[in-house]
Amino acid sequence: MAGGKKRKSRDVDDAPGASASALADPPPIRHDSDADDSSSSDDDSLVLEGAVVRNPEASDDDEDDISSEEDGPTFKKARSRDSSSKRSSKFSGIEKQPKSIKKKGKSQPETINVEFLFCDMHERFFHGMKTLTHRFGIHAPHSSQLSDLLIDNIMLGTVLTTDDPNDGKKTKESQTPKFPGQEEDNVFGYASMVNLNQRGDVKCIQDLKKLCLKYCPAQYHTEMSTVLSGKTKRPAGFLFHERMVNVPLEITEVLHQQLLKDIDHAIETADDDDERKSVDFGAFVRLAPCYAAGGGTGAIYKYFDDEIFATNAEFTYVFDVPRMHEDEDEEKMICTVIVMTKTGHRAAMKDLNKLISQGGA
Repeated sequence: MAGGKKRKSRDVDDAPGASASALADPPPIRHDSDADDSSSSDDDSLVLEGAVVRNPEASDDDEDDISSEEDGPTFKKARSRDSSSKRSSKFSGIEKQPKSIKKKGKSQPETINVEFLFCDMHERFFHGMKTLTHRFGIHAPHSSQLSDLLIDNIMLGTVLTTDDPNDGKKTKESQTPKFPGQEEDNVFGYASMVNLNQRGDVKCIQDLKKLCLKYCPAQYHTEMSTVLSGKTKRPAGFLFHERMVNVPLEITEVLHQQLLKDIDHAIETADDDDERKSVDFGAFVRLAPCYAAGGGTGAIYKYFDDEIFATNAEFTYVFDVPRMHEDEDEEKMICTVIVMTKTGHRAAMKDLNKLISQGGA
């Protein structure tokens, strides 16, 4: 493995994380179920639904799912006692019915069959990840450096895509269909964790830490300083997650679960105690994109899952995000800083699974 980076080869599934403590009282940030459909002009033309399904054409050979960095990113594999087929999903309300992608102004929906793939971080996804990252104002100044950092952090991260990055024989006829709002290299989302101690010398991480401290209220400043300083028994990490807002709920859960499985696998397979401690996170810091609510008295989460994280947080606070364009009609963005313990993060994952199992937000 070039550069001393490890390639992940563990099995994954959709099961929720370990049991966690009771939920904390929700912070004073509200969630609007309509926010996802209005938060991005790139995504407005799509109304997507879906369910996680097994790819019937996947090989049962474990070796087919593990490749070198030169061959491209590996696919996430589903945990099963009798199969090692690749984990994928399709846009379909039920498996036998193809998904209709509805476009505004159209009397008849256009039907496009799309299959999702969960892949390891790889440089091939740089431009798609950068585009998603750049949309949030606090990441825009360093979206390239942050994308590079996440790609380099191959042990802890998953990319949601529709392309088979190991297929070098694509033809115009065989390519996965594209539709409005889709990135050129088919990146629909990603999730990753970055150790604040190990990567503290990288400018984008330094800038984010400064922002967190600059806007931290006095009552949380001591705790936040301790979390970001690295002087804790277990390390703290930034939880990075971006996606197209209309990705199906079930797919969103799987994306988060893949990251949780990555963390657990990295702990179990660490070469030594120092490496194990570096990925056994005790604090999760999430910088969640939000929109200013009417009257400026609250915030609306861009992603419904961030509200679940906030509900299980030790504390949260908000600060304004500078406008990216000189446009009076541009929605005002707010960043909600969410600080969770390991127990809180596991509880949030359990709540996310429960919410989706009951029919979604």
